[in-house]
Amino acid sequence: MDPFDDTRGKTSMSRPGKLASIDLDRKLSRDKYKELMPDLETRLGQLQRRAIQAKLPVVVVFEGCEAAGKGVLINRFIRRLDPRHFRVHSIGKVYEDELFRPYLWRFWRRLPAAGKMAVLDRSWYGPILQQRVAKTSLEREWQTACDEIESFERQLCDGGYLIIKIFLHISQEEQEARFIQLESNPATAWRITKQDWIHHENYDTYCEYAEQMLTRSDNPRTPWHMMSANSLRAATVEIFEAICGAMENALDAREAGESPNLTPTQLPVKKGKNPLKHVDLSLSVSREDYKVKLDELQEEIRELAHQIYERRVPVVVVYEGWDAAGKGGNIKRLTQSMDPRGYEVIPVGAPAGIEKRYHYLWRFWQAIPKAGHVGIFDRSWYGRVLVERVEGFCTETEWRRAYREINEFESQLISFGTVLIKFWLHIDKDEQLRRFEARNADPHKKWKITDEDWRNRDKWGEYQEAVRDMLIQTSTETAPWTVVESNSKHYARLKALRTVVTSIRQALG
Repeated sequence: MDPFDDTRGKTSMSRPGKLASIDLDRKLSRDKYKELMPDLETRLGQLQRRAIQAKLPVVVVFEGCEAAGKGVLINRFIRRLDPRHFRVHSIGKVYEDELFRPYLWRFWRRLPAAGKMAVLDRSWYGPILQQRVAKTSLEREWQTACDEIESFERQLCDGGYLIIKIFLHISQEEQEARFIQLESNPATAWRITKQDWIHHENYDTYCEYAEQMLTRSDNPRTPWHMMSANSLRAATVEIFEAICGAMENALDAREAGESPNLTPTQLPVKKGKNPLKHVDLSLSVSREDYKVKLDELQEEIRELAHQIYERRVPVVVVYEGWDAAGKGGNIKRLTQSMDPRGYEVIPVGAPAGIEKRYHYLWRFWQAIPKAGHVGIFDRSWYGRVLVERVEGFCTETEWRRAYREINEFESQLISFGTVLIKFWLHIDKDEQLRRFEARNADPHKKWKITDEDWRNRDKWGEYQEAVRDMLIQTSTETAPWTVVESNSKHYARLKALRTVVTSIRQALG
């Protein structure tokens, strides 16, 4: 039996807006419910199988008032699905790992792979709405969260995800009745907290903020399906119809070879001179000075790593550069004196295995360090606009769109308080050839040189153009690129270490 009386209906709200358009009095007879549901359940099962075959990832979001019956309705929705291909996530208490990372990290981790479905009992909207009602967040924090959510949903849609958003609404009278009914049963009394009653007393405030949220985040690509949950039978039918309709539209478009609702992509709008044109690759340092300054900088980095741990400041260091530019040697000198428990080096190659079944940024969100730790990326998300662009592993539309997506990703890291340091290690073509030949001649280093390195060298001009565009399009005020003159390995290592020291010092104040 359902824990609520489905026959109880309440009067619609008088306030204007999206919530007022919901007919809270809508009911559905038991006989009509039994007549409609078998076909809807069969239809949903067929659509799940089509989605698996088409490799369509689906995210279904359930939001709404407390005691609106989200758990009951989610259970009705999933019970005819193949449980091997979906997962339900309950977004409740925020755990330490989540507190120590940017807000959307917890939701990137819960995304489904291609052909799978994620069902969210509350989502990225729930916490920020609750914080507004409780007045524990500032208006600018609300606006920032909304901006980040907007870019998050757009990135997922552009990456081929289907997002279906359900908002369940009930009247204040119905909510009170359900709270009392749940509290009267020892098996369910734990579900109602003092905070729930506080929210109930602030029902009008909740509706006001929910209205703002719905208005701000309702758009053609990720529309809200808003419905009354006063009658759970009527809500069940509406949910099935909404989800089936959205899945059918997405699958029909995909099978027809269409890409509906993609963000329009234009040529990069940022113009600028080639940042590499006047780089002085003759810069060098004496061996004696190198040894002295290296020891000094490594000691300082060791102390700064301790300070960022104490103050819970996350640090991300990105190394990009030409093959054989010295990324590995730079990283080794950076980490030599650091506590290994406080950092992780993330080597990045071509996406493989399960990574191919997710949005290209997914694997990088997984590797974001928690506050107080250092994440060092040996190559990074910039592969999208470098290797994937030049080698044709993604379309021109995708790599052009990636400039904006990467800037948004980095903006979210910085907004959280991350110290983001980005290096491009630059050498000339002659120096690269010299290093390639030296590696090839050394039995202990020959493993470093591959056929792919030689193939990439043949496309030097194409890569040079991609690097120029990358530096222009993604060097921002808060996340600038540092070009490291790397024909001299010693000079490059010292410059990189100085940059890390200066950046962390500035962040610590």
